[in-house]
Amino acid sequence: MIGYCIQQPWTNLKMIPSLPLVAITMGDPVGVGPEIIPKALSDPCVFRCCRPVIYGDAGRLQAGAATTGARLQTEEMSSINDTRVGNNSIPVINPAAIDTGGLEWGKPTAASGMAMVAYLNAAIDDAMAGRISAIATGPINKLAMKMADIRFSGHTEILAQRTGTRHYAMMLAGNRLKVVLVTIHIPIEHVPRALTTKGIMNIVTLTDRALKTRFGIPIPRIAVAGLNPHAGESGLFGDEEEKIITPAIGLAASEGINVTGPHPPDTVFFSAAQGAYDVVVAMYHDQGLGPFKMIHFDDGVNTTLGLPIIRTSVDHGTAYDIAGTGKASPESMGAAIIMAAEQSRWLNRERTP
Repeated sequence: MIGYCIQQPWTNLKMIPSLPLVAITMGDPVGVGPEIIPKALSDPCVFRCCRPVIYGDAGRLQAGAATTGARLQTEEMSSINDTRVGNNSIPVINPAAIDTGGLEWGKPTAASGMAMVAYLNAAIDDAMAGRISAIATGPINKLAMKMADIRFSGHTEILAQRTGTRHYAMMLAGNRLKVVLVTIHIPIEHVPRALTTKGIMNIVTLTDRALKTRFGIPIPRIAVAGLNPHAGESGLFGDEEEKIITPAIGLAASEGINVTGPHPPDTVFFSAAQGAYDVVVAMYHDQGLGPFKMIHFDDGVNTTLGLPIIRTSVDHGTAYDIAGTGKASPESMGAAIIMAAEQSRWLNRERTP
């Protein structure tokens, strides 16, 4: 299980009214979301930091719980009602009473694609209206979205569009290492052309602000990785460092941000994991996620920087190959819920005069 608390049935715990309401979106009904959520909610650490509200389907969640042996008491609602978030059951918000009956584990359909996006959109609406404090998202699948004729490539793009956010970034966070990506899902050959001084500076600025306001780090230590081996070796292995990355670091530093680099990519992640830096800004997907997942494969959390609302997510996909077997680890889901609550706590502290 997640965390370090002594385990006990969650039904013996009392939800504290002052704790933040954290929305947990079920994700794809035929993926591992419906089983990792009940398993994650069996950890009392969750209830010591938030009041969870699930956006999904109660029947599907019970089916998921049955595969793991976890206990889950739920009350399905059509919309959030803070006064009914009590001690005896967990609210499940099912927008438009979407029916997931007849779906099979591991077999995405247009219906499952429509359902998982509907859960997310309902949570976004409630977060934007201030009815919930944060969102922790379960895994969704691009194929299912395509089958449902939904023209987005993933969670982040939907969140950005629905919240009117232009500048955002993906952070992968664990207790030993945090990584922010400058570019995400693009071919390696496109990465050098996608890098700009302004773009890198924007990412560094977003990272600095997020670590201060949502992680409680007053002066974040930000390391920027180079693109090329040995960070270019003074132009011997490439000139992107000299032409693009170093100027971005200089501009960010001139704004008072504690940022250094470009650092050799083969050593900077080790240094950060040893405590030398609070975060590493990586130039492309696998540069950052390879080292991160070596350390935080099970308990890593994806959180989106730059949004007007708090959003964390599991750091894995729908895992159709093991969906419905009860084998999926709840570590990342539990960590995402707890991190969403922690970010809400720090953000509220930042806003309090």
